[in-house]
Amino acid sequence: MFTDEYFMKMAYQEAEAAFERDEVPIGCIIVSNNRVIAKSHNLTEALNDVTAHAEMQAITSAANYLGGKYLQNCTLYVTLEPCVMCAGALTWSQISKVVIGARDEHRGYINKGLSLHPKTEVEIGVLEQQCSQIVKDFFKSKR
Repeated sequence: MFTDEYFMKMAYQEAEAAFERDEVPIGCIIVSNNRVIAKSHNLTEALNDVTAHAEMQAITSAANYLGGKYLQNCTLYVTLEPCVMCAGALTWSQISKVVIGARDEHRGYINKGLSLHPKTEVEIGVLEQQCSQIVKDFFKSKR
């Protein structure tokens, strides 16, 4: 059986791909029945689009794969806590579970007083140190 750590490592690989492309290193995957149906990382610089967050890209890809807009019975693994925009999209998608690597105290949806769909389960802290460190390293390299 696959574990949350197993899938978060895949999301982390997406974050590494973003880092290599000089994008904010956030990665995510969406899993259905232990199968990865979507994966992405931030593409805001490459697409010149402020909405091209990893979660938004993966939600669209998963919905296309499933042939419908709802992601029930799916789990999203994301290396950094979703922002308000992505949390809204996750809420509308009715995704069943969201697994977060590290919190984003400044831009994450939790400190903004928001929550996801009432039926969405949320788990926080899977590979937390690793997921947090890549973001810190990215912004340190920009200073």
